Amino acid sequence: MGQFGVGQAVRRVEDARLLTGQGRYTDDIQLDGQLYMALVRSPHAHAEIKAIDAEDARQAPGVHAVYTIQDLDATGIQDIPCMAPIPGVDGRPPRMPGHPVLARGRVRHVGDPVAAVIAETPQQAKDASELVEVDYAPRAHVVDAADALAPDAPTLHEIAPGNVALDWGTGDDDAVEKAFREAAHVTRVDMVNNRVVANSMEPRGAIGNFDPQADRFELYTSSQGSHGLRKQIAEKVLNIDPERLRVVTPDVGGGFGTKIFLYGEQVLVLHAAQALGRPVKWIGERRESFQSDAQGRDHTATMELALDAEHRMTAIRLTSLANVGGYLSNASTYVPTQSLGKMLCGLYRIPAMSANVKCVFTNTVPVDAYRGAGRPEAAYFVERTVDAAARELGLDPAELRRKNFIQPDQMPWTTPAGATYDSGEFARLMDRALEQADYAHLGERKQAAARRGKLLGFGLATYVEACGSVGSEDARLTIDPDGGASLVVGTQTNGQGHHTAYAQLLADKLGLDPEQIRFHQGDTDVAATGGGTMGSRSLLVGGGATDQAADQVIERAKKIAGHTLEVSPDDLEFGEGTFTIAGTDRRTTLAEVARAAVERDDLPADLKGPLAETGHYDSPDAETFPNGVHVCEIEVDRDTAELEIARYVVVDDFGMVLNPMLVMGQIHGGVAQGIGQALLEQTVYEAGSGQLVTATYQDYTMPRADDLPDIEIEFINVPCKTNPFGIKGAGEAGAIGAPPAVINALVDALEPYGVLHVDMPATTERIWQILQANAPKAAAE
Repeated sequence: MGQFGVGQAVRRVEDARLLTGQGRYTDDIQLDGQLYMALVRSPHAHAEIKAIDAEDARQAPGVHAVYTIQDLDATGIQDIPCMAPIPGVDGRPPRMPGHPVLARGRVRHVGDPVAAVIAETPQQAKDASELVEVDYAPRAHVVDAADALAPDAPTLHEIAPGNVALDWGTGDDDAVEKAFREAAHVTRVDMVNNRVVANSMEPRGAIGNFDPQADRFELYTSSQGSHGLRKQIAEKVLNIDPERLRVVTPDVGGGFGTKIFLYGEQVLVLHAAQALGRPVKWIGERRESFQSDAQGRDHTATMELALDAEHRMTAIRLTSLANVGGYLSNASTYVPTQSLGKMLCGLYRIPAMSANVKCVFTNTVPVDAYRGAGRPEAAYFVERTVDAAARELGLDPAELRRKNFIQPDQMPWTTPAGATYDSGEFARLMDRALEQADYAHLGERKQAAARRGKLLGFGLATYVEACGSVGSEDARLTIDPDGGASLVVGTQTNGQGHHTAYAQLLADKLGLDPEQIRFHQGDTDVAATGGGTMGSRSLLVGGGATDQAADQVIERAKKIAGHTLEVSPDDLEFGEGTFTIAGTDRRTTLAEVARAAVERDDLPADLKGPLAETGHYDSPDAETFPNGVHVCEIEVDRDTAELEIARYVVVDDFGMVLNPMLVMGQIHGGVAQGIGQALLEQTVYEAGSGQLVTATYQDYTMPRADDLPDIEIEFINVPCKTNPFGIKGAGEAGAIGAPPAVINALVDALEPYGVLHVDMPATTERIWQILQANAPKAAAE
């Protein structure tokens, strides 16, 4: 293993560029003659659009056009479709109304775009947008999923009576019902998995351009994958050949799922650029992000767990409502159903399970994948219920888990939810986390905290997620004459450190310094194919293609080296970027071979030309299942209700870890997001008006540095057996394990007050109310 090889904590090669202001984000791109777009957005949660008067706006200084849905319909632009036709319990697909690029006849949430104004400057476009007069006829609205199911609730879409987009189920209802009838103990927990806003550092943006000579569009946009966007825009919305659309994603300042999806603004800038003959740019403001970016989570659930007399889990059952918002986003029916459902048995030997999830329309921003996309919700429901069962039975939460873990010698293990775990040592990870967190002396710390007026709580949560099995990937590798290498791959970094990861793979294989490796992504004209970034797929699928490309380059280079050294390729050994004749000191470097490939005329025809090869990797049918344990220790001040996270320990199994430093960075970020959801973040719509109350950072609380603890991380990696690299994936794990660990710790701290559950976000105000409401009971004890 070299200095930069697999397993080494190599520092990120992209950081020098990004930290010195040399990054190139969507807003950094300036096209000659570009115009600017501003949107007119609905102030109402639900209303009919009776008329739109845009004449004053069209006459305003600098304005080139104002577009409404009538203009788009006239050019044949289609609605944005949901791309996840998940069948329901009746076998039928969901009720999937299209999502118009601009509101057609009715608005269905605050922030729903109604018109687009194009002008010479951003300020002129914004000023003119305020001159567009929209005559609204407000309708009754509903912002809560349970309320949307009421008989008298307003109907959002005529094709979805009762506001149910999808009624989905999985599992064996009869087996589950039998297990509950025969159970010695049943635990039932009603929970809320609160709605959150993704809040990536870089807001969404898009620049459209059209070349009439080539009859071709260009779209520059902050996304999680150019190729998927191109296909969807071209085939589903514009009805053009995908080859007529080039999509370029430059540097991206965070995605977290919400930048996977197609949004109306990306379509609008293309339409306007073609219609006006000039590029058109839109960069979203933060308030627009709150009002239009796909949001995350927003489930209410009842989870039930059956146990026998020996405390073995016999069945688990979920009944849930998933708020999908005013329209179906691209994957909104998949996340709360199939993605969540597969993980509902956690790490436990549960013989039977069932789930019913209703996806419900409300007058709110659409909901879709947010870091983990269904797996955090599943882990929260499972781990809160297991913890509650332990408390009801008077058992150590760790012991109940240990008793029910799937054992290593039982692998592969297929759960009744349909997940097949190929590897894992779950009890070993938990025992190590408890040891690291000094679980043995917890009682002493609780007593010491009490003397300081604090309530100490200890929370344990395990998690498992499914990832990696998403499509295929190609990678084009070229050895440049200067000795460096150029890699083109179709995945898309959003800040995860892909450049470093791929460079490290090639450094290990080719004997190069990571700084010598040039990385290209995000341009559909440069990378022929690509699956983007989602589901922790990039290192497995993109890395697999890169590895194959490197093998092919070495194989061809060895043949060229054989010619230049006048020996059989079989007599050559390759290592550290050099081909050596076995048993001699005669050698040639990979850079010399690359130059020979383009300069020498005496090579066979099949060896001439740039030293470049394309690797292809198909993701395996079997998914990977990273897993781990989070331990959180908190202190709550009895007098002020202030909560402090005193210690946080994570022990993870990610299979093969390419770069521990990169992985730790992913865990840090994920845990921060999980703590944010558990304690601080919540998207709030006011029921009476339908208004988004938390529309800015003045009202929506993001975690800050002083809200977060030092995070102690350890790996116990058990390579998975479903891919040749042993990789399991790591990008979403922190956000999956953190929420249940934090809430379990809080419930433990509040045990003297008789508290069995606290919904997220457990803000200081909410904890204060609990302390005040239950103080007499605690005092009596």
